[in-house]
Amino acid sequence: MTGAHHNTVDSLVRRSARRNPERTAVRYADRTWTYAELDTAVSTAAAVLADHGLAPGERVAAYGHNSDAYLIAFLACARAGLVHVPVNQNLTGDDLAYVLSQSGSALVLADPALASRLPDGTPVRALRESDDSLLAALSSPRPFTPDREPASEDLVQLLYTSGTTALPKGAMMTHRALVHEYVSAMTALDLHATDRPVHALPLYHSAQMHVFLLPYLAVGAENTLLDAPDAGQIFDLVEAGRADSLFAPPTVWIGLANHPDFGARDLTALRKAYYGASIMPVPVLERLRTRLPGLAFYNCFGQSEIGPLATVLGPGEHEGRMDSCGRPVLFVEAKVVDEDGEEVPDGTPGEVVYRSPQLCEGYWDKPEETEEAFRGGWFHSGDLAVRDAQGYFTVVDRVKDVINSGGVLVASRQVEDALYTHPAVAETAVVGLPDDRWIEAVTAVVVTREETTEAELIAHARERLPHFKAPKRIVFTDALPRNASGKILKRELRDRFAQG
Repeated sequence: MTGAHHNTVDSLVRRSARRNPERTAVRYADRTWTYAELDTAVSTAAAVLADHGLAPGERVAAYGHNSDAYLIAFLACARAGLVHVPVNQNLTGDDLAYVLSQSGSALVLADPALASRLPDGTPVRALRESDDSLLAALSSPRPFTPDREPASEDLVQLLYTSGTTALPKGAMMTHRALVHEYVSAMTALDLHATDRPVHALPLYHSAQMHVFLLPYLAVGAENTLLDAPDAGQIFDLVEAGRADSLFAPPTVWIGLANHPDFGARDLTALRKAYYGASIMPVPVLERLRTRLPGLAFYNCFGQSEIGPLATVLGPGEHEGRMDSCGRPVLFVEAKVVDEDGEEVPDGTPGEVVYRSPQLCEGYWDKPEETEEAFRGGWFHSGDLAVRDAQGYFTVVDRVKDVINSGGVLVASRQVEDALYTHPAVAETAVVGLPDDRWIEAVTAVVVTREETTEAELIAHARERLPHFKAPKRIVFTDALPRNASGKILKRELRDRFAQG
């Protein structure tokens, strides 16, 4: 019976290949893959991974930039019953070593340019750009027949997400959860085979991979992969008729809107604009809508643990609620609760909690954190929001002190720990402050014990952290505000320093 109900992430591509074998599936650089070629490549890559002696359920980390090889590696892991572990390509040192160790990854598929960062002794195979890379092996197609086909309840990916501590958690995603999320994305975001999406955000990030690229492959669209969200490349693709939909966080949309060619290029072919990962400034959204009145805007909100799409504000829903993140998607049930888990009246701030088949199974090897997150039979998001009478949600704050800088989550405590290693730092609290480019800039409020400078402290932090985690700004103060129990009042710091 189990085989008859086969429904896995990679099977969506197989179905698309059978429906439209000669249709273009993916373009990257100078390579083009039809759906039939992509499906064959996935089977070949799965056979290559099996040659490494990997057993179903073992973890395989992916440490690379965007490429067709990166996509094929993920789908091959899915087909081989392996658990894919996407690693932020900006991670280095202890952060990188922790994810690889905590996940128990048996192999790392890495871009050669990044491989030197890996801890000594790490089993590694090149993704591309080498004669023995996974991509090179695809030139000799091979069939793949697993001893046991993956089941829908099997794990397919560990999505690492940062919390308020320095240690990220691996959200355990099953095939079933992601397939449900893909259907939610298809319906809420109006994804169609006739669309021509461009995918420019990192594929290690769950939004680009699971809200857009995989659902678009499932419906049979023509997809273009870019290394990064380069404005000139995106404008060229739109003008050439090869791109009509784009997902980007507000930081990228701001960059496109401020680009000197934005007003001069013919971008009328762009039909769908998706944004998310952090809050979109209303003035920027208004400018984009004025410049491109025919463009349909969709606000996407969620988190990795739910696949990651939870709510959507559609193009016909923006008027009068530009700051809303919309209503729950097809397979998501959400409510707003108080500290006791009781649902609060509409208009009252509280924590957003979810029930959904899209949800992760918990956190890898972290039973206490899993129990805490799923207490009361609902997943606790950590987001504070207000729900209105029409069912629209507006996020007003975060329960925990995670900074969303340019769509990347940064744990404030880890930044604080790095700064505390400097002899001049007596006390520090790290918060996110509004920023025109980053939406939230990592900002350290510091009480000093001896003379130092902003530049010195930022340089000190960058020596100990990936640059995207290091403070963009240092603010010096005589004392940090605290409540009666001695807890630092970070909300007060955000309010005090937000104006400059």
